Amino acid sequence: MEQTTDEKVKEAVREAYGDVARRFVEEPTAASCCETSEPASCCGPSEAPAEVTGSAARLYSTGELSDLPDSVTDIALGCGNPTAIADLKPGEVVVDLGSGGGIDCFLAAKKVGPEGRVIGLDMTTDMIKLARRNAKKVGATNVEFRYGEMEDMPLPDESVDVIISNCVINLSPDKDAVFREAYRVLRPGGRMTVSDIVVDGQVAQPIRDRLNAWAGCVAGALDESVYLGKIRSAGFEEVQVLSRKRASADQVSEAEAQLVLAGPECECGEQEAQALLSEAGVSLQDLAQKVASINVQARKPL
Repeated sequence: MEQTTDEKVKEAVREAYGDVARRFVEEPTAASCCETSEPASCCGPSEAPAEVTGSAARLYSTGELSDLPDSVTDIALGCGNPTAIADLKPGEVVVDLGSGGGIDCFLAAKKVGPEGRVIGLDMTTDMIKLARRNAKKVGATNVEFRYGEMEDMPLPDESVDVIISNCVINLSPDKDAVFREAYRVLRPGGRMTVSDIVVDGQVAQPIRDRLNAWAGCVAGALDESVYLGKIRSAGFEEVQVLSRKRASADQVSEAEAQLVLAGPECECGEQEAQALLSEAGVSLQDLAQKVASINVQARKPL
């Protein structure tokens, strides 16, 4: 098996999520006129779908999604809703790590208001392109999207009030660097509120060694105590788990197993996901009981 390195992991993740973004960037849709027409002609709330399904519907309220187009809601790939628990205030500067299509940025932008600012950071150029297009659609003038890696954020020291992230830090092969960088860019007293995936114990090595599994949610997930320990080691205080959600075995479908094991764009299908489970010596039911989605908050000391 090919050796898994940090750079290979990043490239696998970048490729998988780039494929997702390109579906929206390259496919000819009615939304494409937004780049050349006046916003009122095609980019208003009427572009939002009548019914939102999938992870967006599970994680966000109808009110939050009502004025967002499907190029935002259909690409909501997170495991939580960090803006709902971040207690954002008008005028704050917020950074979203792994901002994707921009859904959490746009929700945060409403909370911080025109006097605040939201920066979406993503390492996938196609995601940045899609998010910037989405920002034009929704008229989010206080949001910007920057290309960069969360292990080396292109931001000045002590320039941010709040950091949010939605099921992205688990994709990083160097979580210590992510939390150190988060600490660096936060102002004294600033806070970090993230949703992420953790596991009980260790992820089986055959899963962790599979590059395309890193684009899912499990291969890079840490034991919860280890995850929280890394946050504390970076210097954060008041580290607390605000909520913890675990799926019951009968709630996890074969398709969802494929998603968490092999990423959003894997063409291998459910058969390879099952083969990976077999190689790792765990059943789908065992995996469901091992994985949890948590919301975590921490604060940088004054």
